Amino acid sequence: MLLPFEELPQEFQNDAVKKYYDILKNNKSSLAAKRALDIVICIFLLVFLIVPIIILAFCVKLTSRGPVMYKQVRVTTYNRKFAIYKFRTMVVDADKIGSLVTSAGDPRITKIGRFLRKYRLDEIPQIFNVLKGDMSIVGTRPEVPKYVDKYSPQMYATLLMPAGITSLASIKFKNEDRMLETSTNIDEDYVGIILPKKMHYNLLYIKSFNFKTDLFLMFKTISEVLFH
Repeated sequence: MLLPFEELPQEFQNDAVKKYYDILKNNKSSLAAKRALDIVICIFLLVFLIVPIIILAFCVKLTSRGPVMYKQVRVTTYNRKFAIYKFRTMVVDADKIGSLVTSAGDPRITKIGRFLRKYRLDEIPQIFNVLKGDMSIVGTRPEVPKYVDKYSPQMYATLLMPAGITSLASIKFKNEDRMLETSTNIDEDYVGIILPKKMHYNLLYIKSFNFKTDLFLMFKTISEVLFH
């Protein structure tokens, strides 16, 4: 549900965000349809993916020490924090021994983790995030608070909607880890170079937001994962 503009968090109440807020305000029917579609698709997926989910959980558990699931604090609608669910693809406490962003050759990634990441299978548990209402299937990929604190006033517009499992930016930057492979300061390069470019596409998504756009991005994501 879109809150009245004057009830948004203080950091959202600026002219740059207002422009995008007005676009969404005029698309309330699409926002409602988006939530309904999320629920229907996630329930459908759970019916067919419950067995693969169990198999993948066993693979993670049997091939590396630590829990099956990885939970990390991310940011969603109106700057609200939530715990995102993923199959664990890295060694235990990886976020304490390196950057919060990973590169292609990151030694913290496990063998099964590389396979899961390649086909984005580690993202499957986010179905439960969507059902809880923390995320949507399509929307801006949720960042950690550390990077949200670096947002420009305009970037907060991306938090007017729930975070997403996939997005236009996710498709454009599907090889983000390779882009950072030679970086000598991953955090600095991510915030200074990658993040602004991703936000460009996230803001474009809001400008063109409608029910059909979400459907297109869903199928585009499936195509990218399977054939590229």
